[in-house]
Amino acid sequence: MEKRKENEIKNIYQQMVQKTIPQSSILKDVIFAFVVGGLICDVGQLVMNIFLSMGIPRDEVGSYVASIMVFLGAFLTGLGVYDNIGKYAGAGSIVPITGFANSIVSPAMEYKREGYIFGVGAKMFVIAGPILVYGISSSIIVGIIYFLVKMFVR
Repeated sequence: MEKRKENEIKNIYQQMVQKTIPQSSILKDVIFAFVVGGLICDVGQLVMNIFLSMGIPRDEVGSYVASIMVFLGAFLTGLGVYDNIGKYAGAGSIVPITGFANSIVSPAMEYKREGYIFGVGAKMFVIAGPILVYGISSSIIVGIIYFLVKMFVR
């Protein structure tokens, strides 16, 4: 008898959950992600073209563009604009380098009322920490593999 009541409660709960879940169109979400991610990359390409037209060497331009794109992502996050972009673009706003800047600045903005040390400083890498660990770890592993392949394939 109790198992039946438990199942009925679970079914009622599942129905309530289904009613409150926002419905979205996968096709629309994919198109928005593609368009917004492409526009972010277009801005990066525009910045790159501007630096190249100024005569800056190509190997230096990448660092400048990355720095500017991180700044723009952090600046737009601070203004609250990047979160609105993310609501419509989804992964299109997360994947480019500006998404990384957003993942660093968002927790810092959220905890700034707790102070600069225990709020901003302590919480800044809450979300980005695993990204940094994965990126650094995978780059080390790839570097070791590259070294071993170069050593044995001569």
